[in-house]
Amino acid sequence: MTLLFSSRAATVTQRPSDAMIDTGITATKPTNTPRMTKAWAGLALAACAVAITGCQTTQTLGGANTTQVVTAGDAQYPDLLKSFSIRGKIGVTTPKTQTAAAQSGSAFYVWAQEDERFAIDITGALGIGHTVIEYDGNTATLVSDRTGEISAASPEELLQQATGWQAPISQLRHWISGRPAPTDSNSELDAQGRLQTSQNGDWIARFDYKDSAAQTRRPNKITVMRNDGHRVILTIAHDK
Repeated sequence: MTLLFSSRAATVTQRPSDAMIDTGITATKPTNTPRMTKAWAGLALAACAVAITGCQTTQTLGGANTTQVVTAGDAQYPDLLKSFSIRGKIGVTTPKTQTAAAQSGSAFYVWAQEDERFAIDITGALGIGHTVIEYDGNTATLVSDRTGEISAASPEELLQQATGWQAPISQLRHWISGRPAPTDSNSELDAQGRLQTSQNGDWIARFDYKDSAAQTRRPNKITVMRNDGHRVILTIAHDK
């Protein structure tokens, strides 16, 4: 996937892959190359700009009886990815409420990030058609076939406003990197010293890796859940 940034436009090119991770999420594979033409002047993700030095989280090493307190910027974690191109599947489940039935959906996504600028392009069966989410540090914008263009103060607020889905989008850049977000707590490590679970507010994230090798530091699947029944599953394939 290629990401081109300019003062006028950003383009994301999605390549089909036979190596898409199979997690049981069903989605319709996109057949068109998504293209975003909204101006990208000054894109910055405010949540990712929070200083990570001095932010402490309690880390429990799997299989050990000791607990160690480390900073989110400690060298035991992989570096925060400054830029990446990833793709995969996303599945979302929302619980039954007094006014709405339980819902679930899935889709293919393409995520392009360079420094602190990002765009997420979603194509599939989430019920809102082809969707693009962008964030410029102050306002999040969503454009979909069903809703047209709408804006909100944050990506999370925007997604819920447009679709009813809830997802901790601002934390995902850190989790995709294999490290806690700056505001995480109660993070646990597996036997290889990799991030296994991490909590952010009401959300608990679980991390899976393609193999048990200690050298595999970045997850290929993230499952995020809340006690009320909200769940998001993200499979991850990094473009070379």
